Amino acid sequence: MSFTYDYPRPAVTVDIILITKDELPKILLIQRKHAPFKGTWALPGGFLDMDEDLPTAAQRELKEETNIENMILRQFKTYGDVHRDPRGRTVSVVFYAFVENEMKTLAGDDASEAKWFKINELPALAFDHQLILDEFNAEVLLN
Repeated sequence: MSFTYDYPRPAVTVDIILITKDELPKILLIQRKHAPFKGTWALPGGFLDMDEDLPTAAQRELKEETNIENMILRQFKTYGDVHRDPRGRTVSVVFYAFVENEMKTLAGDDASEAKWFKINELPALAFDHQLILDEFNAEVLLN
């Protein structure tokens, strides 16, 4: 049996904060290969597939975009501002993990580059990723 609904539904995405335990932490960002925000830096992440749960999607996106896998990810927060994504209504669940040191990366899929940045020297970020990192800094790093 199949159900259809008269109400529009938002897309769901995952974003991943991978951050070092250094005194001055570094964070892994990807450079977007496609619009929107082509060429802009962003957190690794992407759309949830219909047949996967949120943690699986986060692991898959991290692997596809950075070639980093098998991280123990924790859920941070969910972001759902109506205008956060110019492609349409999108809700993102953010995950994070701490790593001892920078890990080797290999950009792939929707990422043209993957690079570590000092948390206090970030480039302009796509979507609402600066807000996400500001809140992560205030709620996780500073506590």
